[in-house]
Amino acid sequence: MNKTWFITGTSAGLGRLLTERLLARGDRVAATVRRLEALDDLVDTYGDRLWVAKLDVTDAAAVHSVVDRAFAELGRIDVIVSNAGYGVLGAAEEASDEQIRHVINTNLVGSISLIRAAIPRLREQGGGRVLQISSEGGQIAYPGFSLYHASKWGIEGFVESMAKELVPFGIALTLVEPGPTATNFVSGVVRPPTMAVYDATPADDVRRGIDSGAFPVTGDAGKVVDRMIEMIEEGATPLRLTLGASAFDGVHAALQQRIEALEAQKAIAYSVELDK
Repeated sequence: MNKTWFITGTSAGLGRLLTERLLARGDRVAATVRRLEALDDLVDTYGDRLWVAKLDVTDAAAVHSVVDRAFAELGRIDVIVSNAGYGVLGAAEEASDEQIRHVINTNLVGSISLIRAAIPRLREQGGGRVLQISSEGGQIAYPGFSLYHASKWGIEGFVESMAKELVPFGIALTLVEPGPTATNFVSGVVRPPTMAVYDATPADDVRRGIDSGAFPVTGDAGKVVDRMIEMIEEGATPLRLTLGASAFDGVHAALQQRIEALEAQKAIAYSVELDK
């Protein structure tokens, strides 16, 4: 059965590829971009099955307006995909205050605004799905990506809490967590000016690894979007969908380390309870 999807950040990367594959299989897509001409070729091919709107997710009022218009013009929307986002590569000290605000406003606040705008509409229609594109970086952390991780760890906490709030309304949320995937993500990464004090440090090692190609990028973007589509088709509602061997292994190791560290502190944790 064909579905209608609403997807942000569709000019490139996973958002563009997901849009292409959904249209090719007969679904309808409401796609948002910052430049309308970015999807002209798909509009020419698919006509009114592709609804396009200009949107910068950092503009909360615009987010609500575009979401309301999409539901009004298209009727039922089955799946909301919060995909718009980007990365900042550099030690936290190297970034400007404006760079910090913008990545948080885009990846975190923008995603929150989109989900909040969609929820009343999904509730009114009796349910629906929300896919939040996160990352393995929502559960693990690399030096040099602290600001990106701040946004992804933040949206993971928001979605996990909100998923529990929305159970009574038939609305399921899933965090999609790809590992390093062959898209244009790296080309869109913002890079603050480097500070010499960070030369030959862990943050610099990651930066150099990315530039040299030594940092492994093994995920297939096509397979990532296929697994997302399959999940929706199957009706599965996992809180998290971790995609890629790197993501699975990295998150698994991080969770094990956290459990071990937590268990080592059990006596200390219990020691601060009120005396009975």
